[in-house]
Amino acid sequence: MNVKIEESWKQRLEGEFTQAYFQELVQFVKSEYQNRKIFPSGNLIFNAFNKCPFDQVKVVILGQDPYHGTGQANGLCFSVNDGVALPPSLKNIFQEIQSDLGLPISKNGNLEKWSQQGVMLLNATLTVRAHQAGSHQNKGWEQFTDNVVRCLSEEKENLVFLLWGSYAQQKGKQIDTSKHLVLKSPHPSPFSADRGFFGNRHFSKTNEYLKQKGKTPVDWGL
Repeated sequence: MNVKIEESWKQRLEGEFTQAYFQELVQFVKSEYQNRKIFPSGNLIFNAFNKCPFDQVKVVILGQDPYHGTGQANGLCFSVNDGVALPPSLKNIFQEIQSDLGLPISKNGNLEKWSQQGVMLLNATLTVRAHQAGSHQNKGWEQFTDNVVRCLSEEKENLVFLLWGSYAQQKGKQIDTSKHLVLKSPHPSPFSADRGFFGNRHFSKTNEYLKQKGKTPVDWGL
């Protein structure tokens, strides 16, 4: 099966693409794109991988679903296309960056600049029906992205994993904390940000760790 994904990832994940669960997932996703409005556009399903090759990954942020509003999703978790109004969680992320690092709050929610610096913005589920949150959950994507997280944990060292909210923390249970930094807090959603996302200082903590390990810190400004 020829999955169009960045080459360094393809080499590591090609074993997944031949699995029965993945082939069933592909058939489901193809049918959905043919018969319904699905986000993101098909060429952006693997955008998190294409924008951040395996060898360049130094930080991983785990999300849950792509945005399901028209024009929002671009294949990077928490990120939206240029010119799209900032979703509430992303506003809160920018607010924490301002508080933590003193950077101005961006009006642009496209986080591609982070990906290009080695921040992998990975959703657990890579597709969704328009206006139906969670509609592509439990179809196989979670198994695939669990194996992506496992691959990163096993094959790399000194990564920073940012796990915001109970869903991401559950998904991150397999991360080897003896060789990676795992930072946890409540989700940046308006429903939970006041319970510990604000003030978590994850962005400065990430950069401090990267510098300790001889890596270039992330410019979180946009």
